[in-house]
Order: sequence, then C-alpha cells, then structure tokens
Amino acid sequence: MKLLSTKACEPQKACKAKVSYTLIAALLGLIVLLMSGCSSAVNETPKTEGSQTEQVKPIELLVSTAPSLKGSLEEIKGLYTAKNAQVKLVYNYGPSGSLQNQIEQGAAADIFISQGKPQMDALEQKGLIKQGTRINLLGDELVLVVNKNNTRIKSFEDLTNEEVKKIGIGEAESVPAAKTTKETLETLKLWDKLQPKFVIGKDLMQIMTYVETENAEAGFVWDTIAITSDKVRIVAPAPANSHKPVTLPAAVVASSKNGDEASKFLEYLQSDEAMKIFEKNGFIRGE
Repeated sequence: MKLLSTKACEPQKACKAKVSYTLIAALLGLIVLLMSGCSSAVNETPKTEGSQTEQVKPIELLVSTAPSLKGSLEEIKGLYTAKNAQVKLVYNYGPSGSLQNQIEQGAAADIFISQGKPQMDALEQKGLIKQGTRINLLGDELVLVVNKNNTRIKSFEDLTNEEVKKIGIGEAESVPAAKTTKETLETLKLWDKLQPKFVIGKDLMQIMTYVETENAEAGFVWDTIAITSDKVRIVAPAPANSHKPVTLPAAVVASSKNGDEASKFLEYLQSDEAMKIFEKNGFIRGE
C-alpha cells in the first residue's frame, strides 16, 4: 500500500482553508450589514419623534386684555384648552390705554379686549384690528369703594366731607375707569370739589391697594374689580344715566398670525358657557 505524500495533501488543505476564509468573510459581512441596518433604524427614530412633536406643537394665542377680566379668563382658559388641545392661551393684562399703545407700536397680540370703546376705536381707525371681528363682548359698572371698616362714607356726596382727604382715581390717559369717573362726577356736579383730593393710580389694582391699606378713604373702580377683594365694600354704583354705558369691545388684531384660531376663541367667549363665568364675576352680556 502506497502512502500519500505530504505534498499531495497540501492542495486539499489549501482549498479547505480558502473555503473557510470565504465563509468567515461572508458571515462578517452579514454581521456588519445587520449592525449597520440597526444603527440606521436607531438614528432615524429621533427624527420621527421630532417630526411628531412639531406636528402637535400648540398654537399660542396672545390675548391683550383689561385686568378686570382676569378671574373670568383664567377659568375660561381651563375649559377652552381642555376642548382645544392645539391651543395655548397666554394673557397680557394691563390698562387698556397701555395695551392700545403696545399694539400701535407693533407688539405681538392676537386678540384685544378693551375696558372702553375709545381705545378700540383708535385702533380701528388706524386699521390695526381685523375688519368684521369687532364685537361688544361685555358691559361693566363703575362703583365707589371704601375700606370695609369705613362706615362714615355712605354716598358720593359724602366724599365732600372734610374728613375725606384722599380719593383714589386711575390715570386719565390709560385707565378707562378714570374717564368714566370724571364723566360721572361732572354730571353730579362734584368734579371740581373733589379734584384736589385725588390720588392717581397707574391702574385699578393700585387704587384697590390704596383703599385696602387706608392710604385713601375711597376710590373709583369697576364693579368686577371691587368684588375680588374682601377688604373693601361697595358704597354705591354710579347713578343711572350719569355716564355713557361701559362697554368692553373685543376684536382680532390685524397683525395676528393666528387669525382663524383667534376668531374661533372670540366666538367661544360669546357662548353661554363663557357668559356664565363672566356673569358670575359681575359682568353683563354685551349688546
């Protein structure tokens, strides 16, 4: 029997080794391919999530409004956004004259709710509110307030008494209640007599602070502001026909980038659901 020489086996070994190397290379290539696919899938996931986040980003509606509406609008915010998750309501509270000036100077706003008509009239004349959106949303009432412990002042006429040294009134140029106060006191023939006693406040909340802290014996504010404090009492409302009706107009601002959503929210503010909240806080439905 002949034994195979070592040289005769070498080609077979080389062939087997070559096949083994080929298989190993193929497996390694497959592993690399699979890992590359997984890596791509992982890398793509954040992009998908990011695009979904962008799609559900809420629309921010900025409402510039009088401070007297704060209690009502904060309650309305919860109700409205629960039904309209795509909307985020942001309120900018301030004297109506100041808010008017902000809009005139180009400040961002989607809706303007004024405590008086003159401010809205001025913006409308300049084309700064969207045509066809203006409404008379609500009505309010001017009242005389004193500290809850003050029992001496019982009427408008009592303000002329010598012991009454200071009477809070809003800044004439920016606080609509100040203009209504002047109109009322002129009708009652009290303006000239009381003018030396006036202490000017930048807004009605400052007038309330004056009265609450007894830095003023009395003050003039809206009924809807007065009822928010347990430290003051209402002496009397302004007499009927002593001033023009107090109307709170509302409109979509012409420069709004969210006109459709703003109009939709303005429509909701006129709904029975919203009106119940306004009326609970002392307002009356606008006419």
